Amino acid sequence: MKLSLVMIVKNEEVTLKRCLGSVSKFVDEIIIVDTGSTDGTKRIAAEFQAKVFDYEWTSDFAAARNFALSQATSEWSLVLDADEFISNDCEDEIYSFISHSPAIGQIKRIDKFMSKDGVSFEQSYISRLFPSSCRYSGKIHEQIVSDLPRVRVDVEIQHDGYFEKKKSDRNIPILLQVIEENPQDPYYYYQIAKEYRGIDEHDKTYASLKQAYSKITHKEGYAPSLIVNFLYAIIASGHLDEGLAIVEAEQDFLSESADFYFVSALFLLELILSDPDQYSDLIPYIERFYLRALEIGETEQEGSVIGTGSFAAHHNLGVYYEVIGDLEKARQQYTLAKNYGYAPSIERLSLL
Repeated sequence: MKLSLVMIVKNEEVTLKRCLGSVSKFVDEIIIVDTGSTDGTKRIAAEFQAKVFDYEWTSDFAAARNFALSQATSEWSLVLDADEFISNDCEDEIYSFISHSPAIGQIKRIDKFMSKDGVSFEQSYISRLFPSSCRYSGKIHEQIVSDLPRVRVDVEIQHDGYFEKKKSDRNIPILLQVIEENPQDPYYYYQIAKEYRGIDEHDKTYASLKQAYSKITHKEGYAPSLIVNFLYAIIASGHLDEGLAIVEAEQDFLSESADFYFVSALFLLELILSDPDQYSDLIPYIERFYLRALEIGETEQEGSVIGTGSFAAHHNLGVYYEVIGDLEKARQQYTLAKNYGYAPSIERLSLL
């Protein structure tokens, strides 16, 4: 079986070489569709003997990706973006997968982003390895349309395209148009909320996620991530009066989500601080929720943030114990987080 790397690009000279270098040695051809680069993107592609095709951008990601797939001559395609790169040794895994019955390969993507606690990483599973005959649908956040089963493949890619960068000028207008065309689809409200979050538009993030939350059935694969992000948006936008009902309503649905208990503990702290007289009876739940997050631990769940079931929960629990005056328990939790190399806990230990 032969494998094509299939990409669409525009002005990606900063990251393209890193991407191609991570995969070029084990693909049979590289297909790059350029939508109007004015920098050195095509020159870098040529260094890797890529087949480069020009394409007029029409604000439709599926159309561009389908054009790229139509240029592939291999039976299988691997799709990457220029701001992604493969970070594990996965050549054998890939070829083992494509040599068996047809399926859609879901690979792990780790998104690097800046949170209020510093650099964080969120993981998700995306359909990127599939027969070249497959096609995409959707103007943005396009999806492969296929009845083939989805199977997780041990391929890991790092994505830092949104880390300290803004791409929402491109995506938001398309998403607004898609929402107008599909006003009852929660997925697009969820996606535009991510764009607003990336430019610190907290009120718009909150409003978009409120719309999305009102429309989900809880059967969507992204529903847990949506709910968790809605709670973060409630905190950031100050709509604290709405959060407690969500925490109470979703505990059964998200009983195995460390991210849910982690953000719920953060929310409770903000709620208590906003009105200590009214909400002081909720203080013990902060400890319980962090302990539950640690009990669940790190998972492979869609949209989970690395650390919410380990070092970040240990650290925040240490802060909680330090605030209530239990310095021994605080040291224990900071030490557990320190074992992961978590810098904020190392700093706290040096001050205790």
